[in-house]
Amino acid sequence: MTLIDLANPTRFLALTARVLPWLAAATVVLLAIGLYQAALAPDDYQQGATVKIMFIHVPSAWLSMFVWGVMSIASLGTLVWRHPLADVAAKAAAPIGAAFTFLALLTGSLWGRPMWGTYWEWDARLTSVLILFLMYLGLMALWRAVDDPSRAARAAAVLTLVGALNLPIIKFSVDWWNTLHQPASVMRMGGSALDKSFLIPLLVMAIAFTLLFVTLHLAAMRNEILRRRVRSLQMMQASRVAFSSEMGAGSRGQNASNEVGAA
Repeated sequence: MTLIDLANPTRFLALTARVLPWLAAATVVLLAIGLYQAALAPDDYQQGATVKIMFIHVPSAWLSMFVWGVMSIASLGTLVWRHPLADVAAKAAAPIGAAFTFLALLTGSLWGRPMWGTYWEWDARLTSVLILFLMYLGLMALWRAVDDPSRAARAAAVLTLVGALNLPIIKFSVDWWNTLHQPASVMRMGGSALDKSFLIPLLVMAIAFTLLFVTLHLAAMRNEILRRRVRSLQMMQASRVAFSSEMGAGSRGQNASNEVGAA
């Protein structure tokens, strides 16, 4: 099945109905394994047990940017290729991305308090991630504020592509400016700086969180497609009722004219 085939919402619904149970099961298994490995990971010699917040914070931070990247690709599909499901994919991903971003901010604050002595600091990394969270909220509000789905899709797509400029700022803020965050320690040219006792659980949790996003995203897309179908049916029903009312009024007016003429 190609991407062109998936442009048909009916085929997409049939595919997701088959794969969602397997994705959900794989997500639960990997999350269980990752949490178990994270619990067994040793305490850090400097940070102690608080280092284990990393296993939630880091995957959430990665997914906060990854989801916006997915939305940016979907926005290109809306504006350039006019893919029927592109807007559905972007709209369904926004609340999930907002949740991951909020989780990253929350766990980062809890992790930063014992390490930095403060829950929040207006440095480049924290501020840019907060801006990302606000952009998620802005997109969700935009989709709700515009009644015309096609206009909302185009406006949201433009805003998403403009907001994508924030992603490299988040990624390289620790290199460009003096921030509280340490430089990249997992993916870097010289190899990971983390010990295997931390690296393996972190990678398992990252894969588990990614599968969680894919599962939730596909489920949300299914719901959005069904919601739009229900909305279309309601609009068709309302149009039929309005047409029937107009025809009935016209018929009554014609009958009244005939009666006057007969008199």
